[in-house]
Amino acid sequence: MHAFRLVASALCIAFSITHAASAPHNQTKRAGNISPSFPYGSEKVRGVNLGGWLVLEPWITPSLFDDTGNNAIIDEWTFGQMQDRGTAQAALRKHWDTFITEQDFADIAAAGLNHVRLPIGYWAWDVGSGEPYIQGQLPYLRKAITWASNHGLKVIIDLHGAPGSQNGFDNSGQKLSSPGWQTKQSNIDRTNAVIKRIASEFASQYQTAAAIEALNEPAGFYDQQVLDTVKQYYLDSYGNIRYPYGNAQQSNTVEVIHDAFQDLTYWSGWERPPQFQGVILDKHIYQMFDQGVVSQTDDQHIKTACNYGDSLSNFNANDLWTVVGEWTQAMTDCAKYLNGRGVGARYDGSFSGSTKVGSCNGKTGAGSSFSSGYKTFLRKAWEAQVITFEKASGWVQWTWKAEEADDWSYQAGLEGGWIPWDPTDLKYPGICG
Repeated sequence: MHAFRLVASALCIAFSITHAASAPHNQTKRAGNISPSFPYGSEKVRGVNLGGWLVLEPWITPSLFDDTGNNAIIDEWTFGQMQDRGTAQAALRKHWDTFITEQDFADIAAAGLNHVRLPIGYWAWDVGSGEPYIQGQLPYLRKAITWASNHGLKVIIDLHGAPGSQNGFDNSGQKLSSPGWQTKQSNIDRTNAVIKRIASEFASQYQTAAAIEALNEPAGFYDQQVLDTVKQYYLDSYGNIRYPYGNAQQSNTVEVIHDAFQDLTYWSGWERPPQFQGVILDKHIYQMFDQGVVSQTDDQHIKTACNYGDSLSNFNANDLWTVVGEWTQAMTDCAKYLNGRGVGARYDGSFSGSTKVGSCNGKTGAGSSFSSGYKTFLRKAWEAQVITFEKASGWVQWTWKAEEADDWSYQAGLEGGWIPWDPTDLKYPGICG
């Protein structure tokens, strides 16, 4: 196990205090002496992720991968490694220019949303020796902050991929059999350096760049080393995000930490006031990456969603502002490449070791192919989750758009009618009882 060092002297006593018992605290305490640009805790976060834009995901933009003609290209690492450099650069540039534009921000605002969560990889700032990543994302991040400002939206800048991969998922930039981020001190150091650069550049733009997510989905389920490493990293990130000026002056930027796939009770007492202010706990809730859950009936899926309400409400009230930062109305893993390029689905039994639940026909793809009954279910699933997640501090849906998976797309849901243009316009307000 690595020994790590706190970067902010203000946190030197953190280990002795973070698990001390205390009574439920109010929203003012949680903000402390900082002034976030959004009233977290008193107003609900309602947002959408810009997935697949500045970090490639095969299932969101399958055409980018299919057009390479190389089935071994499965993530952003191999996208730069296994094809002509100029070809890869041109494809990425076209994608960055067209997949998300200012019109998307205008449409997101028009849909009554107040946040976008923007995934970006460490390689936008730091490409090491032997790493095939292609840079050029930063100008688009900066444009996105301007576009968000133009349309009154807040941005969560989400570090979605770290050196060595924090989870081994293709959405970390590099698909691996196991996470490697936690195994080298140099990986941790590089990640901290990137967070410092993000915090430094955007501290003065906190009115729009409201929050920084220290690391997306670290694989706490893998081993204790990941958990120990990420907890120390979160403490370091707090110092880096909240104290970006090199002195005792605090920024108004909020730190977002992912739950590392642990139950909320695992984080009870973590980074709580009064020693810490302005921290959000991000929980991701999906119902298709497990055979038992993906096999549930429609009614069972709704009940599963509703059943999260008490735990979210309790943690949000007693510990940290809690936002469900990824979720979807889709309840199958039928979307092409969702489990990885060339990998099948549990739902139709094409995923290795899975048991068929049903046919994927009409469950994904173009919304025009969805039956009226399926659209009604998608609306109910959307509303059940919104109602449940607003028992905490809110939600950010995954994702705004996807080339061939309208069941996951907020944009397509607006057009198809299973997501309302006003997120408070509910057809089934009593769905959770």
